[in-house]
Amino acid sequence: MAEGQPHLSIQMSDLNTNGIPSRKQCSPDLASRGGSVLTFHNICYHVKMKTGFLCCQKTANKEVLRDVNGIMRPGLNAILGPTGSGKSSLLDILAARKDPHGLSGDILINGAPQPANFKCTSGYVVQDDVVMGTLTVRENLKFSAALRLPKSVKEQEKNERVNQIIKELGLSKVADSKVGTQFTRGVSGGERKRTNIGMELITDPAILFLDEPTTGLDASTANAVLLLLKRMAKQGKTIIFSIHQPRYSIFRLFDNLTLLAVGRVLYHGPTQHAIEYFQSIGYECEPYNNPADFFLDIINGDSTAVAMSKTDKTNTAESTEECTEYDKTLAEKLAEKYSNSVYYQETKAVLENISLGNKKKTKAVFRQITYANSFLHQLKWVSKRTFKNLVGNPQASIAQLCVTAFLGLVVGAIFFGLKEDSTGLQNRVGAMFFLTTNQCFSSISAIELFVMEKKIFIHEYISGYYRTSAYFISKLMADLIPMRTIPSIIFTCIIYFMIGLKPTVEAFFTMMFTLVMVSYTATSMALAIAAGQSVVAVANLLMTITFVFMIIFSGLLVNLTSIMSWLSWLKYFSIPRYGMTALQINELTDLNFCSSSNNTNLISNDNYRQLSQPWCTGDEYLKNQGIDVSSWGLWQNHLALACMTVIFLTIAYLKLHFMKKFS
Repeated sequence: MAEGQPHLSIQMSDLNTNGIPSRKQCSPDLASRGGSVLTFHNICYHVKMKTGFLCCQKTANKEVLRDVNGIMRPGLNAILGPTGSGKSSLLDILAARKDPHGLSGDILINGAPQPANFKCTSGYVVQDDVVMGTLTVRENLKFSAALRLPKSVKEQEKNERVNQIIKELGLSKVADSKVGTQFTRGVSGGERKRTNIGMELITDPAILFLDEPTTGLDASTANAVLLLLKRMAKQGKTIIFSIHQPRYSIFRLFDNLTLLAVGRVLYHGPTQHAIEYFQSIGYECEPYNNPADFFLDIINGDSTAVAMSKTDKTNTAESTEECTEYDKTLAEKLAEKYSNSVYYQETKAVLENISLGNKKKTKAVFRQITYANSFLHQLKWVSKRTFKNLVGNPQASIAQLCVTAFLGLVVGAIFFGLKEDSTGLQNRVGAMFFLTTNQCFSSISAIELFVMEKKIFIHEYISGYYRTSAYFISKLMADLIPMRTIPSIIFTCIIYFMIGLKPTVEAFFTMMFTLVMVSYTATSMALAIAAGQSVVAVANLLMTITFVFMIIFSGLLVNLTSIMSWLSWLKYFSIPRYGMTALQINELTDLNFCSSSNNTNLISNDNYRQLSQPWCTGDEYLKNQGIDVSSWGLWQNHLALACMTVIFLTIAYLKLHFMKKFS
């Protein structure tokens, strides 16, 4: 081996009779440090894939993992492999976060079956950061401590735990700084990743899982994160993580390496012996080559980067032609060589001893989630964070209030000073149509309520932070009250007096209540459509199309009494119709538009005859539109809006509750 080659050395005395490094000599029993040992036995995983379009779709089983075995001891356990090798699937299976359908095999913790709530007691750091950017580092950690530590732990002890983690992770300087959002600058990428890790360390888990912990980080920051994990591993934690292509300074920190390709294990054992193992089967790493790159080159059949043994060099030209693309056959051959190696035989022998007497299957209990605190405690903290997020990210709320006030002034100026004549009737109806339509379309912003935080919700729900109901109610409290009620009140106060509507207290508050109800119902429909969606644009399109059809049946664009019977039933699903009908009954009842002072103008001037005929009273106009002018006619519209709100909210909750939360 050339001088300066970045290989971890091994003595000849450490090799067994077959020339393969002896695991007994090179792999110290890390379990003696007091951490947990995770073993996985004969893991196989299949998923159903749909191909084709619509009626021509076919379902086929895709093999993701096949006969995967291994031992993860306290220390840094890396799962390495190219894209599509199954490393993220294996990580999720070990962490009990994969859909158990299509999964077979056993996972044991210290020789015992995996606990039913393992996903809640272990730590899992997802690839994409899932911290609330509008909160500080300390506030995010306190949120995790408040919900994941039992209520029996005193507040002072929780704060001490948070301070300890901040110190251990080197976050003291930024502890009271906001993590940062797309609108506001926050902490650095490395500090953000450490905050994610800190939220999982609150419960002091014996096993910590990380999915691609270096993704999105520069080389120096990624190295710092792995050094942090190395220090934690030396304290006895079992750290298991997937990684794609680490630099050498990171690779050398690994204690144990699992190399995957096409769902098969190509190597599983001590990291420092991986190079010698591949050398023993005919692959020699070039001097100064990064071992991680070397392994991926082997898997991909890149012969230009692999110096092969003498026995294989004669086949170089042939292999170059065969391996121009990803060679699945080559990966399977490497997997077969590993299954015949001493490494695999020793691992298999250890696994058989551990699993002896433990025949219980563990996949059936993957879905169980336990909570450390009561529903009310969860609701309190989730609501507290939601309102902090609203205050800490005021751009959307302030913008909506400003737009509402500006729009109210514009509409008030357009319809200013309505008179009790035919133009006044037309303008009143037009103003009410605009008010209800505006309330509907302004509610489209609610679709972001669940879509933007979908990843955070899924991660925290699976980890046992809170129940779906606590999250759902807290979101309603934070959105419906400030974002829907207040703008409706402002809108009513501005336009009511500028337009000059019916000057009675009852009519004023009835109009305000109607606009609030329309806003609530439209928002509830937005939540029902958006819940479970991953793309805001899709939910936005569905909402817009739905409202357009609802507006057609609102009662202004077409006389509802003239619609054909086989289409007229659609009016019962129109939110604007109920709102506009209530507003018209509230405003037009008992109004006279044919007083002696304007009766002559009404007959002689065609510009005033915008409607099909001049009605002298509002009651006549309402009857012509098929509207019940009784007091029950007013409140039945409010009752219909209330019922639709309850139905839509129920749909939204059920979609959120039964949303696929496992990959």
